[in-house]
Amino acid sequence: MPEASIVTRLAIKEVTPDVSTAMIALNDAAQSAAEAADIEPELLQLIRIRTSQINGCSLSLVQHTAAARAMGQSEQRIRDVRAWRNSKVLDRKERAALALTEAITLVFAGQVPNSVYAEAACLFDETQLAALIWIVTVINTHNRIAITTRLEGSGAPPTAAAG
Repeated sequence: MPEASIVTRLAIKEVTPDVSTAMIALNDAAQSAAEAADIEPELLQLIRIRTSQINGCSLSLVQHTAAARAMGQSEQRIRDVRAWRNSKVLDRKERAALALTEAITLVFAGQVPNSVYAEAACLFDETQLAALIWIVTVINTHNRIAITTRLEGSGAPPTAAAG
């Protein structure tokens, strides 16, 4: 049901610049951890796409889909992220990462299942697994901030205070 009126949302980066700066630093640290763990940048984009699909964050979905395309990801692979369980073009490691992504993103539905964690732990070493968990956590936070504050392109009507 559409809202009767648009409520102006705050420009969170302007109101809490120190926290915004810390969030950027956390994002950069998670990205650096993933790079140091030799996680393929293409996989990180698929993770960010899936998280943004689940959360309904069109701003991040557009950004990370464009980044995946720029990295050479095929349209088939990008499309298959939504239906990763049945994909013929995503490999076991990618499916395990996407399963972990869903479990973390949908954690309100219960704990991350042992089977999901065990599969990821079987295919990724501890450093890689830690980096994946951070990447998923950070993109979830970005999605929630974008949706709550209605940043441009986040799936909600823009406001003058969008920042």
